[in-house]
Amino acid sequence: MYDVAIIGVGLHPFGRFGEKTAIDMGAEAIRLALGDAGVSWSQVQFAFGGSFEVDNPDAVVARVGCTGIPFMDVYNGCATAATALQMTADQIRMGRYDIGVAVGMDKHPPGAFTSDPSYYAAPPWYGANGQFVTTKFFAMKINRYMHDHGISARTLARTAAKNFRNGVLNPNAYRRRELSEDEILNARMLNYPLTQYMFCSPDEGAAAAVLCRADLAARFTSKPVYLKATEVRTRTFGGYEVHSSWASVDDVPAPTVFASRAAYETAGIGPEDVDVVQLQDTDAGAEIIHMAENGFCKDGDQEKLLAEGATEIGGRLPINTDGGLIANGEPTAGVSILST
Repeated sequence: MYDVAIIGVGLHPFGRFGEKTAIDMGAEAIRLALGDAGVSWSQVQFAFGGSFEVDNPDAVVARVGCTGIPFMDVYNGCATAATALQMTADQIRMGRYDIGVAVGMDKHPPGAFTSDPSYYAAPPWYGANGQFVTTKFFAMKINRYMHDHGISARTLARTAAKNFRNGVLNPNAYRRRELSEDEILNARMLNYPLTQYMFCSPDEGAAAAVLCRADLAARFTSKPVYLKATEVRTRTFGGYEVHSSWASVDDVPAPTVFASRAAYETAGIGPEDVDVVQLQDTDAGAEIIHMAENGFCKDGDQEKLLAEGATEIGGRLPINTDGGLIANGEPTAGVSILST
């Protein structure tokens, strides 16, 4: 087994880009990643690409070069880019290839995500009565969490305001205007207790990374990022997740709990060893819940930590320093590589 390093990253800005296609955004992200790594496309031996809106992201080779490499397509919801990254890393770990690319690209229309629930192993009535909408799920989950653990609406606003402030500093972010806590609290209520500015916005963009065997990284860069662990998990029985039409009476840990534990074990570290954190913030409540699910605090401690400024860029546990999804938006297949 080989260790793996990330030697280059590329990001097409997130936002709205008119007639520009997701494929073209993906190609731009790949070119930027190759330039960052000092690698030519002809040196890349394989790739994994992901998208929700594009059914064949491997078509990006028409833009970057038809070299005949294996290019595998993946889709795994919000974990699409994380899955592409993990599968790219695993191929290198196993010694099958020395250098590869992971890329995610998407171009979403405005509005909340929804679909036919039967495509997701949920009953048809779940959509017919209006429940199969992502905003509803996130609102119900954080509403219960706030009730159980004493989290206030002000803390939701603090989380969103912090991410908007961080987004101002990020030239690639979609939303680059600072909003006050009161503006966020008083914005239009979408799904109680979440207001409009507590949600991220589906948008457009792409991100890519170049990975190689760690022992070869010095050929390309003096500052490789060693990828110690990548883990993905699904829910266990009774877990309440976005495709669940019911939840267990008992408290069932979310997949995030098991994925983070596995990642810590593989990497040989614990949450106390982490200096900077990127957490999925599809909404402000998700960031708050994920703080505890990933072991960075106990349930309910978020209220005090946010009030103290602990998660700010200058705090003791900076979270989503790029503005997270609240500032960047969510082109589904690109967000995990963006966070990495």
